[in-house]
Amino acid sequence: MPDHSDRSSQGALGALRIADFSRVLAAPLATMVLGDLGADVIKIEQPGMGDDTRTWGPPWWGEGEAATSTYYLGLNRNKRSISLDLRQEQDLQVARQICQSADVVVDNFRTGTMERFGLDREKLAKVHPGVITCSVTGFGSTGAGADLAGYDFLIQAMSGIMHITGEVDGEPSKIGSAMVDQLTGLYAAVGILAAVEERHRTGLGQHVEVSLMQSALAGLLNVGSAHVVADVDPGRHGNRHPSIAPYEPYQAADGPVVVAAASPVLWERLCAALDRQAWKIDPRFANNEARVANVEELAEEVNGVLATNTVKHWVALLQEAGIPAGPINNVRQAFIAAQALGLDPITTLTNQDSEFRSVRSPLKLSATPPAVRRPPPVNDQHGEEIRQELLDD
Repeated sequence: MPDHSDRSSQGALGALRIADFSRVLAAPLATMVLGDLGADVIKIEQPGMGDDTRTWGPPWWGEGEAATSTYYLGLNRNKRSISLDLRQEQDLQVARQICQSADVVVDNFRTGTMERFGLDREKLAKVHPGVITCSVTGFGSTGAGADLAGYDFLIQAMSGIMHITGEVDGEPSKIGSAMVDQLTGLYAAVGILAAVEERHRTGLGQHVEVSLMQSALAGLLNVGSAHVVADVDPGRHGNRHPSIAPYEPYQAADGPVVVAAASPVLWERLCAALDRQAWKIDPRFANNEARVANVEELAEEVNGVLATNTVKHWVALLQEAGIPAGPINNVRQAFIAAQALGLDPITTLTNQDSEFRSVRSPLKLSATPPAVRRPPPVNDQHGEEIRQELLDD
């Protein structure tokens, strides 16, 4: 039998090399996910500032000129960095060599940039037919939006996400983190892995493309389906759900408790836990459709019960009854809660007598778990090392 004793140290993608020309968030997230799973990710950056997010602070890690933004650190672990000015022929030739040695080439430049440098799949495949290329765009590469720049905030506005986020009578609001970038990066990683799998059968690569706008529309989920299938134009519901009740925060004596009783069984458990069996036969609450239609009356009833005791009391009681319920945590409390639940949400890498802490990958693989092997690099940290590897090849 083959010896698999080193599977964990290599990672699931230990045989892949990624040439990463991306910067900011969506595409760097995709390459970091691949790096966490073992891929050798070579980050190609412009001399000087490099990735835009290196300067996106505060907050910072470190002091003085050596300080790095935590934004950059959250997206670039498990990568090696080389600084190349693609406008200089000598550096461009090094970039071509990296691409020819890579399994996957990722970029999020403006449409046409990789073609202008001769780094697009059509040109690379003449020498390296197995190469997989991936482009992350704002609005696609072929239509009227091909030349438009895309950022998460802009896409949240244009995709309808802001229109459905916020209080019913309030202003449209963006989501608190860059969820469109995150969705796009994850879709890109999935597309890349699909192309790798297909290459196992054919020996040939292909081009993968994913746009922020289409990822955002896909991320509308049931809200997008309501429009496409039923021709509904959904609006804002605040913290309520348009199709499920009870499914919102309710007010205990000292703060809100989120209750997500999203099935008939959970509704019955909630009635029993709150000692309100009469709710089950009340025609206003008899089924989910009725509860959604009478959501204000339902909230008044539930709030009346929860106001008699604390958040801690109700969360413990409802969870004991098997009902999804919890407090509204701040970010610090969220990490503390995750640790208490046994999720171990932070990973620490000791590197040259210093420690680097990072949010742990949510992926769990029994034989080849993701791991942080390298802290995020400084610009050109591995330039000499990578150049030597190319010479050796």
